[in-house]
Amino acid sequence: MTIQDRPSTPPTSEHLRLRPGSPYPLGATWDGQGTNFALYSENASGVELCLFDADDQETRYPLTEQTAFVWHGYLPEIAPGQRYGYRVHGEYAPEKGLRFNPNVVLLDPYARALAGTEEFDRGVFAYVTGEDDLVMQEEEQRGTPLGIVTAPDFDWQGDRRPKIPFHQAVIYETHVKGLTMTHPLVPEELRGTYAGIACEPILFYLRELGITSIELMPVHQHVDDPFLMDKGLTNYWGYSTLSFFAPDVRYSAEARRGNPAGAVTEFKEMVRALHNSGIEVILDVVYNHTAEGNNMGPTMSFKGIDNPTYYRLVQDDPRFYFDYTGTGNSLNVRHPQTLQLIMDSLRYWVTEMHVDGFRFDLASTLARGLHEVDQLSGFFTIIHQDPVISQVKLIAEPWDVGEGGYQVGNFPVNWAEWNGIYRDDMRAFWKGDGGLASEIGYRLTGSSDLYQNDGRKPYASINFVTAHDGFTLRDSVTYEQKHNDANQEGGNDGHNHNITWNCGVEGETDDPAINELRARQMRNFLATLLLGQGTPMLLGGDEFGRTQGGNNNAYCQDNEISWYDWTNLDEGLLAFTKKVIALRKAHPALHRRKFFSGRTIRGEDVRDLVWLRFDGGQMTDEDWNNPQTQSMGLFLDGDGLDDVDAQGQPMVDDHLLLLLSATHIDLPFVLPGLGGCTEWELLLDTTDDAAGGSEQAGEETTLHARSVKLYRCRRS
Repeated sequence: MTIQDRPSTPPTSEHLRLRPGSPYPLGATWDGQGTNFALYSENASGVELCLFDADDQETRYPLTEQTAFVWHGYLPEIAPGQRYGYRVHGEYAPEKGLRFNPNVVLLDPYARALAGTEEFDRGVFAYVTGEDDLVMQEEEQRGTPLGIVTAPDFDWQGDRRPKIPFHQAVIYETHVKGLTMTHPLVPEELRGTYAGIACEPILFYLRELGITSIELMPVHQHVDDPFLMDKGLTNYWGYSTLSFFAPDVRYSAEARRGNPAGAVTEFKEMVRALHNSGIEVILDVVYNHTAEGNNMGPTMSFKGIDNPTYYRLVQDDPRFYFDYTGTGNSLNVRHPQTLQLIMDSLRYWVTEMHVDGFRFDLASTLARGLHEVDQLSGFFTIIHQDPVISQVKLIAEPWDVGEGGYQVGNFPVNWAEWNGIYRDDMRAFWKGDGGLASEIGYRLTGSSDLYQNDGRKPYASINFVTAHDGFTLRDSVTYEQKHNDANQEGGNDGHNHNITWNCGVEGETDDPAINELRARQMRNFLATLLLGQGTPMLLGGDEFGRTQGGNNNAYCQDNEISWYDWTNLDEGLLAFTKKVIALRKAHPALHRRKFFSGRTIRGEDVRDLVWLRFDGGQMTDEDWNNPQTQSMGLFLDGDGLDDVDAQGQPMVDDHLLLLLSATHIDLPFVLPGLGGCTEWELLLDTTDDAAGGSEQAGEETTLHARSVKLYRCRRS
C-alpha cells in the first residue's frame, strides 16, 4: 500500500493549530509532516478550509494569511488521504460577475485526486434552483466531490519516454472505457479502466497493430450533465471538465474498490506499461471551458472561488459568459492566474504523470485576445518559452464555434493541427466528387499549402478521415444520414454535412456487391491515410470495422454503441491495417521530415516526386484543373529524401509508386520507367489483399475502379 492509498486521517475533535504556511505551490501539498493548503481568490473576502472525516463530519479552518491574492495555511499531521474542500466568502452579486456563496463546498482547482463523482441531489448550485440566478442559495450544497491530499511516492522503475519523432508517429485515438469494456481477455474487474489498458492483451494488441502513440479522450475528471442523466444517459466523451489535475475516478479500478485516491497510481501504472511497450500517451485536454456552464449552471469550483478571474464575462453585463465553445462558458486565459492554472496542469501531467503530449480541444478559444483569434496570445507565448511543455507533442483542434474560429493552418511553429481540410477532401474524393485533383495532391504530400510557409513540416498536419466526433470508418461507407435516435434529441444533434457515401444502400445490407465495395472503400481510406505525408491519426476500432449504427454523435452513449465489440472483428480489414502501418514504417519516403522540393535527382529529369496520369504522362496544369481528373499516380524517388539518419548518413529508400483512382471504371495505368526502374513489385492492392508479384515498367496494369495500389522498385 502506498502512502496516498492509506485511509483518510480525520481531524481531531479539537482543531489542529493552523500555521501560516506558504502561498506556493497552489493546492494541497504534503511535506512528510503535514500539508500546506493554498487557494487563489482575488475578489474573496474570506476563505475557509474544510476537512472531512470518514463519517463526513466537517472541520473548518479560516485561512487568515493572504499573499498576492493567495489564501494559505499549514496543518501539521494532515496526511495523504485527507478529504477537503473550501467555502469562499464574498459578495453574491451575479450582475457584477460575483458568485460567492459560503453555503457551497467547493473543489480546489489544484486537487490531484477526487473522492468520487458529483451528487446533484446534495446540491451544487449557488442560487435557488427554480428561480433565476440572482437569488442566492441559503441551504448547504455538498454535491461537489471533495479533493484528496496526495503524495508523489510512485516508483516509476526507470520509466523512459518513447520519444517517437513526430514524423514517425501513428496516432490511435481511443477512449479508456470504450477500448477495454468488452474485451474478453481483460479481467472483468479491470474492464473500462486505466488498469484495463495496462493489461497485456491490450498492450499486445496495440503493439501488433503497430501504432506508436495512443491519444486518450478526456481523462480529467468531468461532470455528467443532469439533462443527460434524466434520460438515462451520461457524458461518455467527458468534454465537461471539473478538475484539470485529477484523473477521472470513473475509469479507475482502484476507485471501484473504494480507494479513489488510487486512481492517480493506477493512471501512472498505465503510462508506465504503455511506455514499456514503446507507446506514447497523448491526452485530449479541455482547457477552453469547464463543467460549470453558463449563468444558470452549477457552482462547483471556479465560479464560487473567483468567477471574474477564471471566466470570460460579458463586459457590459458580467452576469453572463462569453461562449466560444457551445458549452456555456469560456476560460479567461487573458488572466495571469488562469493561464498559470493551465500551465501548472500541463506541467503536472508531463512531470508527475509522464504523459508525452496533448491534443487541445477547441484550441482557437485559448488563442483569443478580446474576441479575435491571436497567434501571439499569452497562451502560445508562455507555452513556447516553457522548457517542459514545449518539448512534448502539441496538437491543436484548430477551431471553435465563435466568429473567426476556424483556424486550420494558422497555428504557430511547434504546433501540429487536426487537419479538418484533409478529412473533408479525402471523404469527398473517395465519395466520387470531381474537381479535387489539386486538393488531393496537397493532402497526400503533407498539405504544404497550409503548413510550409510558416516554417512547419509535413508532420504538422494530423491527417484523419474519422475521429470520435462523427461516423466511424465503417459507418462512413454505410450511412449518408445520421441515425442518432438513441441520443433522444429528436435528430437535432450531430453533423448534417458528413460527406459520406453509403455505396447505394442506407445501412447494413446482405448484398455482396455492396459489401465488397464498402470493404474496398474502407481500405482506400486507410491506404491514403497511412501512405501519405503528414501524421496519420486512426480512430480506434476503424482498423477492424467498428460501427456505431450510424450514430455520428455518440457523446452520451456509454454502452455497446460506443464500446468496442471485440467479438465481431473484421479480421481481413485488421490484417490490412497492420500491413499498411508496417509499410509506412518500413519506408522513410512515406514519412518524410521535409516537404518535397521538386528538385532534380541524379542530374536527370527526375524529381523527388512526379505526378502521373494513367497513360504514363506527367500531370499538367490542365490535368490538375480538370474536374474529371479522379485518378493519379505519385512517384517517390528513393534518392530524394533530402535528409540524414541518426548517424548523419544520407537517407535513401526504394522508389515507390502510389496509384489511386476514385472513378467507377477500371483504368489501364502505364507503369513508369522513372528512376531507372524496369520492374515494379506490387506491395498493396485494395481490391485484393493477396495481390503481389512483379510487373514491367512501360506496361499497363489494371487500376480497378475505386482502388489504391502501391508498388516498389528496389534501388540498384
